[in-house]
Amino acid sequence: MRETDWSKYFTAFLITALVFFGAFYISNTLNKKRVKEVENIQNRISLDILSSETQFELLRDVPCKAITNSVLSEELNALASRMSYAEGLLGANNDEVVKLKETYFLLEVKDYLLAKKIDQECDTRPVLVLYFYSNTDCDDCQKAGFVLTRLREKYPDVRVYSFDYDYNSPIVKTLISIFGIRKELPAIVVDEEISYGFKKLEELEKIFPKIKKLPISENFSTSTPKN
Repeated sequence: MRETDWSKYFTAFLITALVFFGAFYISNTLNKKRVKEVENIQNRISLDILSSETQFELLRDVPCKAITNSVLSEELNALASRMSYAEGLLGANNDEVVKLKETYFLLEVKDYLLAKKIDQECDTRPVLVLYFYSNTDCDDCQKAGFVLTRLREKYPDVRVYSFDYDYNSPIVKTLISIFGIRKELPAIVVDEEISYGFKKLEELEKIFPKIKKLPISENFSTSTPKN
């Protein structure tokens, strides 16, 4: 009868244990790094929100000559990028993402109303675009987002406000009700005119001729950007 070679079993056990605990250590380290990264994002977004809300109050009674074309658009665009990153990292249903997204939609509406008020009092005549999309069942929504980004690059006086059609938010639901938006996404609203479905940049300019009257950015490139 052959004698059992316990050293082989011990070596195999040791290797298995090292692999297991090594994987556990790496996973734990990555999770800690991920949590820290999320905390940093949340802190930056919170600071952006506080900054934007303060600017809203400052801009309410500013003389027309002191108003710039951008108002809060650049701050909102930066905030949108961070929101998208946080959503991709944590998931759309994460509690923190839900709270931040609700606040972001509220800030968008506040900027939209402020821009309309400034237009009435100062005759700034911006083009305000409301964009309704969905993260599910909408193959063209991402492409529409790229087109609207190009639209803003071409026309600095265009402001785009994006809203998740499926998001359970009183703010979003109120906008959908006011404009009578059907779930034929993507949907784009300029003034009270609605366009459904994906449209190229040139098509949007034809559908909404008001856009074509705006000055074009000197830095705009007609070449198609690489995705």
